[in-house]
Amino acid sequence: MQHRWVIMGVLCGILTLPALGQASSGDVVTIIETFVVRQFPDAASHYWVINETQWDGDEMIVDMHTIVNERRETIPTLSHFLLLIVAGELRGAQNIPLEAGEDCQAEEEA
Repeated sequence: MQHRWVIMGVLCGILTLPALGQASSGDVVTIIETFVVRQFPDAASHYWVINETQWDGDEMIVDMHTIVNERRETIPTLSHFLLLIVAGELRGAQNIPLEAGEDCQAEEEA
């Protein structure tokens, strides 16, 4: 079951990246991967899925989910983030609650 999520996540990420346009897919992949590794430094494994991107000039907002397996936990942790990428650099990140009706956490400077 978990392998199906991994495969689906990888395929969604690969299929979405060519649509990112202005930034090369390698840049966006590196920015997201660096963010996830920094956000979850003790993770045994992780993957992420881009849900949507929005462009405004050299600014890009990436709506993404992460699925993280902590070293001691058997159930993966699902998180939802919005990333602000400006001119190829991560400038901000916001953790979006998965449950409806909860307030978002304050924006985190990169």
